[in-house]
Amino acid sequence: AVDAGCDAVDGALDAMSGLTSQPNLASIATALEGSARDPGVDLDALQQLSEYWEDARRYYSPFEADIRSGTADVYRHEMPGGQYTNLREQARAMGLGPRWSEVSQAYAAVNRLFGDIVKVTPSSKVVGDMALYMVAKNLSAAQVADPDHDIDFPQSVVSMMHGELGTPPGGWPIELQAKVLKGTQPIVGRPGAHIPDTDLELARAEAEKACETPLSDQALASYLMYPKVFLDFMDHRKRYGDVSVLPTPAFFYGLQDHEEVSVDIARGKTLVIKLQGSTSNPAEGTTKLFYELNGQARNIRVDLDSAASNAKPKADPADAQQLGAPMAGMVVRVAVKPGDVVRKGDPLITLEAMKMETALAAHQAGTIAEILVAAGASVKAGDLLVRFAD
Repeated sequence: AVDAGCDAVDGALDAMSGLTSQPNLASIATALEGSARDPGVDLDALQQLSEYWEDARRYYSPFEADIRSGTADVYRHEMPGGQYTNLREQARAMGLGPRWSEVSQAYAAVNRLFGDIVKVTPSSKVVGDMALYMVAKNLSAAQVADPDHDIDFPQSVVSMMHGELGTPPGGWPIELQAKVLKGTQPIVGRPGAHIPDTDLELARAEAEKACETPLSDQALASYLMYPKVFLDFMDHRKRYGDVSVLPTPAFFYGLQDHEEVSVDIARGKTLVIKLQGSTSNPAEGTTKLFYELNGQARNIRVDLDSAASNAKPKADPADAQQLGAPMAGMVVRVAVKPGDVVRKGDPLITLEAMKMETALAAHQAGTIAEILVAAGASVKAGDLLVRFAD
């Protein structure tokens, strides 16, 4: 490519290159050294940077794609490298790790259903969302395409078919688009032309009220683009402080007994934290941790996750009066309450799993007898969510 006149290529440092990442930058630079296309890169500096990231990468090993070699499978599923890693982690989090081969096959099938689209962020994520949903629900491509087979499509699929990411040349497959939108008319033209003007000062006031703190212009921009993600981030910071100052191993794995770390929380202000030990009380469902904070004794009590106390009843697939969770995730919204009369297709509950939102609709008309979950609750696949009246 360089010999053919390519002006720019994308490479990665040695420690991060290959597999789902870019090719080795130092190898490219070395191959071109002394030629007319010598990039003039300092190879010693590249090596120093690579050594740093080789150490840092070890901390993130649980998030690796866990592949050991290159594979021609990419020509079948056509996943971008960065998404391959993310999607595999999503599959693990949803309990679909052992079914990864099915996920990659579903990804290829979804791509064909959507019209063989250009797969970059965020369109590649939408294809991945649908692939995970199909595997979790044991759906085939034929069932997805069948206009008579009712499906609660992930919200990202609905948004894309609505035209919120733009429209590919020739448009979306008409029959599939109609099935996804369920009577809603798609956007015509550029999506940005349909977005109403924003009163920045009013939006700032609303955001600052929700966050209970003044916001910078950068924070306001984050809120406007990703309101839910930003509010979740601010809630986390309100509860735990700025965890970005923690050393990476301490953040991911916690401290071991007698381990000590230094945390710079402000200019000239360092906290020396040492975990002395811990003691568990299974009867109370708590663990007590004993620390030294700059030499002063401190202790905190932490609630333990209890599988028994968190167990939820499972939906009976043979009972038409019950609605179960199609996948593991968190309840984002509950749109109904006991006593509400709903029609088939009305939204009931929205689940979120690894940034994928899925609105669960009523599979039948009837009266809501019981809601067994609330917003913020975590559920597993098959957990009973809603019971209809007989």
